[in-house]
Amino acid sequence: MRWQGKVIGALLGFLIGRTPLAGFIGLLIGHFFDLHALRGAPKGDPRAVPDAFFRATFQVMGHVAKADGRVSEEEIRAARAVMSNFKLGEAEVRLAIELFTQGKAADFPLAETVRQLGRTLGHRIDLRRMFVQIQLQSALWSNAATGVLHPAARAALKRVCDSLGVSEFELAQLEALLRMQRAGGGGGTYGPAGAARPRGDTLQDAYRVLGLETSATDAEVTKAYRRLMSQNHPDKLAANGLPESMKAVAEEKTRQIRAAYEAVRDARGLK
Repeated sequence: MRWQGKVIGALLGFLIGRTPLAGFIGLLIGHFFDLHALRGAPKGDPRAVPDAFFRATFQVMGHVAKADGRVSEEEIRAARAVMSNFKLGEAEVRLAIELFTQGKAADFPLAETVRQLGRTLGHRIDLRRMFVQIQLQSALWSNAATGVLHPAARAALKRVCDSLGVSEFELAQLEALLRMQRAGGGGGTYGPAGAARPRGDTLQDAYRVLGLETSATDAEVTKAYRRLMSQNHPDKLAANGLPESMKAVAEEKTRQIRAAYEAVRDARGLK
């Protein structure tokens, strides 16, 4: 049970209003603050977050794959490749396939599943972004030939983002990061190698990955890079509840953030 908010609220209310009524109002405000804090606090079970993350990952992946009405062979291969890259054990693979199949069902409750995940993650916005990134990666890899999302898949991902509080700007950042990964030719943690894109397009994506306009100052570029590296450190994400099997996703993301920074730095002639 939390009590700090109630005590602080009551004291501030009394000191400002100098009446018992003001103190009582402050107590009520503090009570609501405590309730809000509890909703964002870690669950008692240390496995609650990684378990919920794992289950929702493959359920939603199945739903996004079926968003256009059918699941193609490319989408099945993409899902299995995700499982392979996560280095799942045999039992985990069986569970992931079962969850993916659940997500394909016509009556799969996407909204409730994502809302429940959001409640479990609390204020861990870094894990919310990582969840969206995994879904986006799988969807893009399903269309590896073009690297373009099907409109129905994009609409489903937009609903996921809205429910998890991930903005369109953040989604664009993630998509730019994955385009840079594709342009690199090696495929990174996810996906097959793709044809290199023109340098100008890659540089624009690099700025988007950093969340900057090309008019940003050198200092803003460095600051954005350091902030993103801190937010996406694999050990930090794992400590917040990212399943250990998915840690490779975070490691690849930091490599792509570093690549974006280096592309901008080189274009500016910075050391």
